[in-house]
Amino acid sequence: MLKIWGRISSINVRKAVFAAQLLELPFERIDAGKEFGIVTTEAFLAKNPNAMVPLLEDGEVTLWESNVIVRYLAAKYGKGSFYPQALPERFDAERWMDWQQTALNNASRDAFIQLIRVEPAQRNQALIDASIAATEPLMAMLDQHLSRSAFMAGNAIGMADIPIATEIHRWRGLPLERPHRPHLERWYSGLMALPAARGALDVPLS
Repeated sequence: MLKIWGRISSINVRKAVFAAQLLELPFERIDAGKEFGIVTTEAFLAKNPNAMVPLLEDGEVTLWESNVIVRYLAAKYGKGSFYPQALPERFDAERWMDWQQTALNNASRDAFIQLIRVEPAQRNQALIDASIAATEPLMAMLDQHLSRSAFMAGNAIGMADIPIATEIHRWRGLPLERPHRPHLERWYSGLMALPAARGALDVPLS
């Protein structure tokens, strides 16, 4: 059975959990990080010297870095379009996964931290405003992309949908007014309706 180390409040842990559930893989999730500790223990550091979550154990395979974990699970256990064999399709999916980490997450992070993890009296409104200004054009880009594609990388759900979905879950959970984006909402509502979304895309932010 797979082991996924990490608290479910982490967006990156939710990626691993959502991937495993989409692939219908049995797994055990072990709380670690933040208030749960563990990540600075000698045993954990031997597996992940970054002292971060998630950490995946699959038999003798140990992996860290959330999008790598998603890629690994997709490659080993996915079928068909979940992990495309043709290089153009595969690297289209890879591109969106990297974009989530390098662009979308960087843009949205400050609003999330300030609105969810910082006490109201201590919030920095300038950081929130800058984060919103950086994120909404990216959401518009996603909406435009999804007007031409059923999923992030084609006409069937695949590995690229996982990290983007966890970002949308986090952004939609913030107490903000957002423009109506019909194609993005159609795609996300479809994912939310899947049994695999439970415990991954319906978790309250914290």
